[in-house]
Amino acid sequence: MSAEFPADGLSSSEFGEVNAMQIYGSHQIHGVHNPKSPHAPRTASPSSARVAPQDQVEISAAAEAAIEASEEGGIRADLVARVRQEIASGTYETPDKLDMALDRLLDQIG
Repeated sequence: MSAEFPADGLSSSEFGEVNAMQIYGSHQIHGVHNPKSPHAPRTASPSSARVAPQDQVEISAAAEAAIEASEEGGIRADLVARVRQEIASGTYETPDKLDMALDRLLDQIG
């Protein structure tokens, strides 16, 4: 089978066998399927009615504490102001604080 491709002028023999699409007209198009077909969803009869499962949520104690802190305005404005001032003045990071942070990190990783 050898056919011309009008866009580039190459023949199908250069690319091997080409399968042509066959169109036979609109009489091959399927119509609307019956809504009562075997694949249609079936309604449950009252005797076999099922109760839908209920969703449940469990909130951990840590999450409850976080929610409570956010609702109560758990931000300590005085502490935040003090830490900001220490950072700005360069006195927040002390060798003792860095040693303590490093010790905690090393304890956590092993």
